[in-house]
Amino acid sequence: MTDEKYEMMCGIEIHQQLDTHKLFCDCRSELSEDGTGGIYRRLRPTTSEMGEVDRAALAQFRRGYGYRYQSCPCETCLVELDEEPPHEVNPDAMETTLIFSELLGASVIDEVQFMRKIVVDGSNTSGFQRTSLVAVDGSVEAIGRKIGILSVCLEEDACRKIETSDTEVTWRTDRLGIPLIEVATAPDMRTPEEVMEVASRIGTLLRATKRVKRGLGTIREDLNISIPDGARIEIKGVQELRMLPDFVSNEVKRQKMLLRVRDILKGRGVKPVPIELVDATEVFRDCESKIISSAIKSKGKVLAVRLPGFAGVMNGDNKTLRLGSEMAQYARTVGVRGIFHSDELPNYGIEQKYVDALRDFLGMNGENDAFVICAASEKKAADALTLAVGRANTALEGVPEETRDPLPDGTTKYSRPLPGAARMYPETDVPPTSITKERLERIRANLPEFPEQIKARLMKDYGLNAQQADQIVRQGRDDVFCQISDEFGLSAVAATTFQNTFQELEHDGVDTDLFTYDELYQVFAGLKEGKFAKEAIPALLKEMASGSAMDAAIKKLGLSAVDAGEAAAIIEKIVGERADFVRSKGMAAVGPLMGPVMGALRGKIDGKQASDLLTAAIRKLLG
Repeated sequence: MTDEKYEMMCGIEIHQQLDTHKLFCDCRSELSEDGTGGIYRRLRPTTSEMGEVDRAALAQFRRGYGYRYQSCPCETCLVELDEEPPHEVNPDAMETTLIFSELLGASVIDEVQFMRKIVVDGSNTSGFQRTSLVAVDGSVEAIGRKIGILSVCLEEDACRKIETSDTEVTWRTDRLGIPLIEVATAPDMRTPEEVMEVASRIGTLLRATKRVKRGLGTIREDLNISIPDGARIEIKGVQELRMLPDFVSNEVKRQKMLLRVRDILKGRGVKPVPIELVDATEVFRDCESKIISSAIKSKGKVLAVRLPGFAGVMNGDNKTLRLGSEMAQYARTVGVRGIFHSDELPNYGIEQKYVDALRDFLGMNGENDAFVICAASEKKAADALTLAVGRANTALEGVPEETRDPLPDGTTKYSRPLPGAARMYPETDVPPTSITKERLERIRANLPEFPEQIKARLMKDYGLNAQQADQIVRQGRDDVFCQISDEFGLSAVAATTFQNTFQELEHDGVDTDLFTYDELYQVFAGLKEGKFAKEAIPALLKEMASGSAMDAAIKKLGLSAVDAGEAAAIIEKIVGERADFVRSKGMAAVGPLMGPVMGALRGKIDGKQASDLLTAAIRKLLG
């Protein structure tokens, strides 16, 4: 049933990096700490086969950025720098995409053709991204029903953004070309919680292939959200699953706010505002606002424009109406620090006398008249106000289609117009890949277990409860769990680690996805060998997450196991120092003293052994 509070439609695009070499060369798919050398380029949009220019590409081009690219010796070659044609499509990447498509029950395309998708934000050295449609019309079981899968694609990842200045963006090419599976759902989700659950289910299926990368940034979600009478908004590049409901909820609220603004403006009979910029520099000549005074001293201008009828909707009604922030986001795309509008003034060093003077200067008489100003170089100020006024005019229609970037607090900011079909055209350097019936039959005969099958096996063979098994399956840790259990007999400790310890570490900011199979195996092998006690595992893993090898972490934290004699001596000392307390409490002192004992031993012995030794020490003292 649809939740009326979130009357909406939402689809997800999930991009998952594959654990193999790059898509069109043999370079390794790893990120580098250092980028060296590089090239500088400017990119521009091209027309499609129909003679159209994509609006998103055109908007990005108008920002005027140049792009500098850092190369990485082991992670990039001439293919990434667009100085050499792409090599043959990575067969392992194609195989993984086919396996995943079969898990979804999707219809595989019999001939996979790569396309070029125009991207001129600098994230691709070529000005386009290579992508291919592999399968369509699948589904995934989640939230108690089938969710449609519109498409499964294989494509190349983009560069990593390193820094941005006023005139150029620096990118690192290590990530460029890493193979990605892109899976796009139908807009079947109706609540924020459904969005997270569906994304989690798809992520679990991807990990079930045992062929995908792990860690923050290796899987990213794009959200396509709309509400009745609103518009499709794409939120691009969400990395944290737990944040998905926040982004959805906030976008629904944003669109409802914009519809309310539209209705207010319509009720006032507001018409589109002509872009008539006025030089108001002299009005603010003595103003002490840092932004304004700095612009004037730098021989910039303070430009202003009237917005008849817009008062109170830019930052009004207890700040629930926020058209002003939407306008500012558009303005900032040309490199200005922002704009000022009448709903938020006097403020920011702009006194009331300057507000009154500007209103007189602009001839503003209506109670609903508003204004916007920008202080910068004349060109930047003019470009910024042109975009801001354009955004104000689109508010008369409701919600404009946009691509928006996620922010850490669960809100978003404007990025560019929503792209259209004009940005796609055929890739001529990569030959089509035929997908034979024989190949699909072989894949179907060797499909990995579905998550439900893995869960049932873990519960049956290892005695896990449903919650433990589900957590291990969602993490994609069933393979290492089974080996630890079979080889070391440590299923209970491993289950506790993967469920409870991992959760605690994530609360402390540790990305547990970064632990490799080998690292986890090594930890439990060390536990079995008696190098440390099981109580040391949380501290040990936390230290390893910071980059330490296991043995180095053990040494640094002082976690090396001690023999029973040494432990007994330490515990007897603790008991002796608290002799009066022990005599007053008798054997009831065991519980209160376990804390100091385990603190002193710091995971060097396990809890049961410590309890036994403490009990013996207390009995010895009591005689």
